Amino acid sequence: MSEGPEFVEQQGIGVQDAFQRLWTPHRMAYIKGQDKPDGDEDTGCPFCRIPSLDDKTGLIVARGDLVFAVLNLYPYNPGHLMVVPYRHVADYTDLTAEETREVAEFTQHAMKVIRAASGAHGFNIGLNQGVIAGAGIAAHLHQHLVPRWGGDANFMPIIGQTKVLPQLLGETRDLLADAW
Repeated sequence: MSEGPEFVEQQGIGVQDAFQRLWTPHRMAYIKGQDKPDGDEDTGCPFCRIPSLDDKTGLIVARGDLVFAVLNLYPYNPGHLMVVPYRHVADYTDLTAEETREVAEFTQHAMKVIRAASGAHGFNIGLNQGVIAGAGIAAHLHQHLVPRWGGDANFMPIIGQTKVLPQLLGETRDLLADAW
């Protein structure tokens, strides 16, 4: 059976339609889990490595004594950042009182900064504890702050399973770091 032009046309492959395409092939590595770190401290935890990088390269927005704020490399929305303890710890209950306090303080400050920099209307804030709860890197605790705007959940993520991000991560990092 030949898959020449007639077959292609019969199957509707390559036939022009009214849809526009937004190609994001870089996301396929994330979707497939390609080279995805397990977060094990001994085999290369990205959250342990990031603080050794300069802020721009590591997408670090701010550094504290016990935690740092870093942009999510695969954000749900522009400005999606994480508050991460420097110490390699997996469970929220294993944080010290000082670490817990600084996570909370960084979270509050990050909300103020993101509101000032981008006019966010709301936030989703949370910790995914364990792989079963959705943690991509369960071995190193990290709290997500996802800015939200009215109408930001349009048809693209629902129908197209694609998120449109209008700004490069480096530009977002600079904006938030300057506002911090």
